[in-house]
Amino acid sequence: MTPELATVVVLLGFLAMLAWGFVVPIAILIPAIAYLLIDSGWSAMNSLGFLVWGTLNNPTLTAVPLFILMAEILMASGLSTRVYRGLDVLVGRIPGGLLQTNIAGCAVFSSVCGSSVATAAAIGRIALPQLARRNYDPALSAGSLAAGGTLGILIPPSIALILYSTFTNTSVPTLFLGSLLPGLILAGLFMIYIALHTLVRGSGGVRSERPTPSQVIAAVGDVVPFFLLIGGTLGSLYAGWATTTEAATIGCVFALVLGFAYRGLSLSRLRTALLQTIWVSGSIMFIVVGAFIFASATSFAGINSVIGDFFGGLDLGKWQFVGVIFAVFIVMGTFVESIAMMVIIVPIVFPLLANYGIDPVVFGVITVLFIELALITPPMGLSLFIIQGISQGRLSDVMRGVVPFALIIVLFAVVLVAWPQLVLWLPDLLR
Repeated sequence: MTPELATVVVLLGFLAMLAWGFVVPIAILIPAIAYLLIDSGWSAMNSLGFLVWGTLNNPTLTAVPLFILMAEILMASGLSTRVYRGLDVLVGRIPGGLLQTNIAGCAVFSSVCGSSVATAAAIGRIALPQLARRNYDPALSAGSLAAGGTLGILIPPSIALILYSTFTNTSVPTLFLGSLLPGLILAGLFMIYIALHTLVRGSGGVRSERPTPSQVIAAVGDVVPFFLLIGGTLGSLYAGWATTTEAATIGCVFALVLGFAYRGLSLSRLRTALLQTIWVSGSIMFIVVGAFIFASATSFAGINSVIGDFFGGLDLGKWQFVGVIFAVFIVMGTFVESIAMMVIIVPIVFPLLANYGIDPVVFGVITVLFIELALITPPMGLSLFIIQGISQGRLSDVMRGVVPFALIIVLFAVVLVAWPQLVLWLPDLLR
């Protein structure tokens, strides 16, 4: 079978199975295994066991279930409610009120979570009832939560960046450092837009009463433990005192201590968090294994060289190449979730980066931005359905509210491509 024909067979098989309703891991596994069987017979199956073992026997991947466990403990113990309540007092006087709290809460929670879906769900459950009670605009309320939730895969620790590291052999601490400043800037841009929207429209959205000193002290007490958790987890990683897995372990221990100290964590809730961690981690690892087998089949078939020759024949510049990748992510985001997009696209396009002078760390951050955008792009972004499901409102309101935030992400991605030092400055400074 020629590489060109193999490309058509594997990729069309993948798309056909997605259209048929198969879950992503199965949709990428079956075409890949089918190709290996057709091309090399049963002898090709002998290598699958070694491939699966080599994929999962990766020290970097062990951090994924640990970061998931840390987030599940925080949600099960109700500590996410405390941080949202504290931020409401501290930032509620900024124009936009609770809408600003949504973005700040998502930014803080995402720094100990690593998942956009978990961030949007955790903050959305807390915020939406209060937003409705205070008569905030439903569209902007839902849009701020959907957009704020996307910060979960940009502000470290990020599960998406850990997986990107696995596929590209890029340093996890370097990726985390590279994504930190863009993540904070993006959160700031979201908050600036909300403040300007509130001031221009002349709507309310600001706490009418000034918090008392005792309320401020209580709010600081709610928020500070989270920053200690962030400092203990990421600080040990950036300082070189701990590996990614060890830093994740430190985060789990801190989360357990906080959960029991605030009396929000019981043994039954801890059991729920452990079971949820097993379920989520198993789903992610299944996708990763399928992606590695898919990447192995495409490499064996020569598909990567075909794609490389295709791009080479187009004679694209850097901006055009990034534009093509952007379009692919947006299209795939209508029917594939974020982790699946990462593990399918990155192994194919990563070898082409050197041809366009794109730094791997910068591409990792831009890839996460594109995934964020795919999560909130109407009509099928996953975060839109999560927020709509929690609010029980109209999906059209969520779509209408999220459009300005999606445009901000697009413009910010353009800025990062034009000025990659926004990503590389902090890693270079601390190297």
